[in-house]
Amino acid sequence: MINLMYLVLTALLALNVSSEILNAFKIVNKSIQRSNETVSDKNKKVYQDFEDNLAVASKRDRVKPLYDKAKEAKAASDEMFNYIDSLKSLIITQSGGYLPDNPTELKNESDIETPTRIMIEGYKGADGSKVAARGDELKTKLMAIREKFLSYVDNPAKKAELAAQLPLRIDTPVSENNPQGDWSVGHFRMVPVMAAVTILTKFQSDVKNTESTVIKYLFDQVDASVQKFDAIRAIAVPKNAYVMQGQKIEADIMLAAYNTTVNPRITGPGSITVKDGVGTFASTASGVGMQTVKGTLTVDGPSGPEQKNWEFQYMVGSAGASIQLDKMNVFYIGVPNPITVSAAGVPLENIALSIPGANLSSTAKGKYDVTVGQPGKVTATVSAKMPDGTSKTMGTMEIRVKRIPDPQARIAGKASGYIPANVLKAQTGVIAALDGFDFDAKFQVISFRMGHTPRRGGDYWESTKLATNAYFTDEMKARLNVIKPGDKVFFDDIKARGPDGSVRSLNGITFTIQ
Repeated sequence: MINLMYLVLTALLALNVSSEILNAFKIVNKSIQRSNETVSDKNKKVYQDFEDNLAVASKRDRVKPLYDKAKEAKAASDEMFNYIDSLKSLIITQSGGYLPDNPTELKNESDIETPTRIMIEGYKGADGSKVAARGDELKTKLMAIREKFLSYVDNPAKKAELAAQLPLRIDTPVSENNPQGDWSVGHFRMVPVMAAVTILTKFQSDVKNTESTVIKYLFDQVDASVQKFDAIRAIAVPKNAYVMQGQKIEADIMLAAYNTTVNPRITGPGSITVKDGVGTFASTASGVGMQTVKGTLTVDGPSGPEQKNWEFQYMVGSAGASIQLDKMNVFYIGVPNPITVSAAGVPLENIALSIPGANLSSTAKGKYDVTVGQPGKVTATVSAKMPDGTSKTMGTMEIRVKRIPDPQARIAGKASGYIPANVLKAQTGVIAALDGFDFDAKFQVISFRMGHTPRRGGDYWESTKLATNAYFTDEMKARLNVIKPGDKVFFDDIKARGPDGSVRSLNGITFTIQ
């Protein structure tokens, strides 16, 4: 009798848990349905925007082919949405339908046999004949519509980017009960009717959200190739930045995104002519050393005339000296800056370079590595030993001194986006990378913090201590071992020390786990 009572109690507890789970599925299903309605309204707005742009004569030729693709995407999305609806209706009907006194409540919502038969094993049709299972058919259709959506994206790079972002994915769940990774088994085997309906509603949501992503991309292409002026900047480009005294100086002055139909009004020294949106400056070089030319550029904008300042620099050398920065046109603090000097008619072994405030190291005849310590400017002076033993200044050059630019913090070569869990777990820490910098300058990460937000429940976790070097702490490694797909992992408070001794605060890193 006691054993019998225990079995009854266990069954009652199981029923209670099952009821709570089924109620949770109802809540999720209703939430996804509301979300689908919101996405559908959003998509309607995009289609209306297409219609509005199609009505503009100057845009019609650009809009129509894109709108035709968007309408195809909508038709495919609607067809798939309705097909999934038919599967939901089939499962509900085969399981007994709705309660007579409540047409919104399923009669047998906990039934686990019906979804298994319909989606995996096969079922009896209305005439009693055996009908093939629908799970593999659903998977095939989902894969096909995903490829169809991607076919509307012509740009290969953008297609690859969207392929990684589209909500509609064909993930195969592998578990102890599904070791072969069968898609239909993983989604529908022995799941209650209410859960199966919720899963199908989720696929409908994926389809609608993918449709939204694709038509938004198509709409963005309407004006992608149209030249626009949303920000302007005046630039001056000298045709020759180093000239001798008496030589002609020429420079092009233009808007950074200029239009040949727009002729700005340009003022400045010397002679300036404007044609097809480009101003040409012409003058004669005078003086020795770095020269600066300044002026203004005015263009008529939507709100009236807009004025921008422009300037450029050029070096005027004397007849006998040449000073050349081998890598950049500035000196950087903390790294050896190579420089080459020469003087006409003077052997290289008789040439000397001096730069007050800098340390010089001779690397070859006429070549030096220059080390500087403070931002600002320094003056390089080339002198030559004359036959009579005296020293003569052959030329000078003013050179700007800058700090090395901030590096970018990265893990596995990335600073954001999606990353597989196994890839992140395989990393050892954070690196600081200098992209496009010609010098061999290394930054060492000296501290950072880690945070983790689980996708499904759970509180935000943050490391209790900062890492005091570039490597993950034991606490961080332990946390990385429990991350799951959909989780968010953050690395911030990242600081690195550069070769100049300065400590820089770097960008944060945010990953979504795949």
